[in-house]
Amino acid sequence: MLHFVLKDFCRASLRLLFYNPKKLLLGKYMLRENYTPIYFLSALGAGGLAVSFFIYLMFLVPHPNVPMATFDFVYPVLLAGDWLSFVSAFSIVFIIGFSIMHFKLLLWNMKQYKAFKETEAYQILKSTNAEVMLMTLPLTFTMTINVLFVLGALFVPSLWTIIEFMFPFALLGFAATGYFAIKYFMEYFSRLLQNGDFDFTKNNNLSQMISIFAFSMIAVGFAAPGAMSHLVTVNAIGIFGAIFFSAIAILLLIIKLIIGFKNMFEHGVSKEASPSLWIIIPILTLLGITMIRVSFGLDHNFDQKVANASLFTLTSFILSLQIIFGLLGYKIMKDIGYFETFIQGDEKSPTSFALICPGVAFMVFGMFFVNFGLVANGIIEKYSVAYFISMIPFVFVQYKTIIVFMQLKGKFKL
Repeated sequence: MLHFVLKDFCRASLRLLFYNPKKLLLGKYMLRENYTPIYFLSALGAGGLAVSFFIYLMFLVPHPNVPMATFDFVYPVLLAGDWLSFVSAFSIVFIIGFSIMHFKLLLWNMKQYKAFKETEAYQILKSTNAEVMLMTLPLTFTMTINVLFVLGALFVPSLWTIIEFMFPFALLGFAATGYFAIKYFMEYFSRLLQNGDFDFTKNNNLSQMISIFAFSMIAVGFAAPGAMSHLVTVNAIGIFGAIFFSAIAILLLIIKLIIGFKNMFEHGVSKEASPSLWIIIPILTLLGITMIRVSFGLDHNFDQKVANASLFTLTSFILSLQIIFGLLGYKIMKDIGYFETFIQGDEKSPTSFALICPGVAFMVFGMFFVNFGLVANGIIEKYSVAYFISMIPFVFVQYKTIIVFMQLKGKFKL
């Protein structure tokens, strides 16, 4: 199975590398009224998979005195000719491939969304529960910033010597996506409060939590400069932005989680939207990493030392919730035949791309748990047999996620 996945991945990457730019921008066909903003999750998933492979470099490649692996640390490892060289080269190939897919799918979605806005279907969407799907736009563009940051770290020599000049631009980028996220959400939420036209009979899922996903993604973006900058002003702005958007996400999480489960208890879960049961997994990952980054930022400039024990309890708590929701969602989707219908079957649902982010998120936070929860507390030793065994469940989930992504990409001919 892995052979076929790698073969399809390489073919897709080569097609994209030699793709006609005009064809890429215009797309093969226009969906117009048949389009939905949920298609942006395809680009989001590809970007997330690219970042997930960078996590291997982040934790396996030594980078003393620098908070992340960069070209200056990765390049010597590639030349070493040992097992880490192979892992690094393997990861870089997938980072490049999925990054190309991310930008290709992003451009396709932008063109389709522009045409969709001219249809009556767009006006109908703006008057229903589905308006919340517009939150996929700032969500995906925030991921784009993260992908660009990863590519810059990997392929720009001596990047860290100018990183402090780049952090303000990163903050501006996250502020821009944050502005549009608040704009879209305020238009949607204020309409509901004014008109009282929320359709609870169609809310028997957790799709409404896509707004929380977006705010959490922006929060973790702000937390990066907040954690890594040594300039107290940049540090403070980043931490404030992270806390601001995390506060919004947590408040909405409480509200929408309760309402969503109430409607599912009354009407049963919607089969097509059942992947939304897993949306809590990436939200927990993003909020968890935000908390960790804020802690590191307070350590740098606010003289608040991070206790390794607290990292163990935090990562354990979040990972436990992810496992519970993961098992619950899998059992429900398995019982109602979701995978047979929308993944292996002939029926198409763009909501299926919502399956990619939970797999990516579980793998990413699993690596945080292994390294910050277990290794940092001396429970296991880095590069030991126990270390690599503890990574197996998370690597397996990433592998299964790649298979599903390639199946969906082929099914939708994207």
